Amino acid sequence: MSQLSAPFAFHTDEHAVADIGVFGGSGFYQFLEDTQTIRLETPFGSPSDEITIGTVSGKRVAFLPRHGKSHSIAPHRINYKANVWAMKSLGVHTVISPCAAGSLQKEVAPGHVVICDQYVDRTHSRGDTFYEGSIITHVSAADPFDEQGRQWAIEAGKEAGLTVHETGTVVVIQGPRFSTKAESQWFRNQGWEVINMTQYPEVHLVKELNLYPISIALITDYDSGVDGIPPVSHGEVMAFFNQNVVNVKTLLFKLIDKIPARRPLPDYVPAER
Repeated sequence: MSQLSAPFAFHTDEHAVADIGVFGGSGFYQFLEDTQTIRLETPFGSPSDEITIGTVSGKRVAFLPRHGKSHSIAPHRINYKANVWAMKSLGVHTVISPCAAGSLQKEVAPGHVVICDQYVDRTHSRGDTFYEGSIITHVSAADPFDEQGRQWAIEAGKEAGLTVHETGTVVVIQGPRFSTKAESQWFRNQGWEVINMTQYPEVHLVKELNLYPISIALITDYDSGVDGIPPVSHGEVMAFFNQNVVNVKTLLFKLIDKIPARRPLPDYVPAER
């Protein structure tokens, strides 16, 4: 019996097929040309917003702002299941998750990019699996991100002239509040590099639907308590991100150029048991 049988049936509109999906962090709401905009519904409700599909490097790219175009959906209120399901239904094989993130280590400075290879989940009460009904399986999270995709992202970041950290662990907190100084100290003492509010369960849900996840973290600030640096405000994070969004767009275009239009789907969830 196929693991992606009746409860996991997908309808793909032949006029709105995409190769690559992008869950935008703040500031990526318009970076495609030759676009069409569609609204999808899923078995899990509505995605965060309309999906814009356009062409980049000869590939069809689907863009969905995870917080909504007006940045009105808090991290803990995002319908991650609907967002990921919508991407799968469009036929994408690779999902890129750029995000604004804080640094937990002094050497990871604002303006740097971290291509994460691990995450630590510190969220709670988020819908984080598709397998909670008639089909139950356990998808490995040992290596959360697509390794080939990470290498493409590293190359793209360097070609864009950015300082790239080739590995890094992102600790994902519930939000919408920032960390206390004690929490930040704890995370830093574990040796983790990045802190963010959206990479989980987004990345794992992508894996559960047999798609390739890639994470790109743009460091916007030092998290509270790093070497006595004053805590950052939301306004300061957004201002820095908007000042640097052109750099991340350049990285994205170079990354999309490296990703093939067609890739055999991964086998995170074997089709047969």
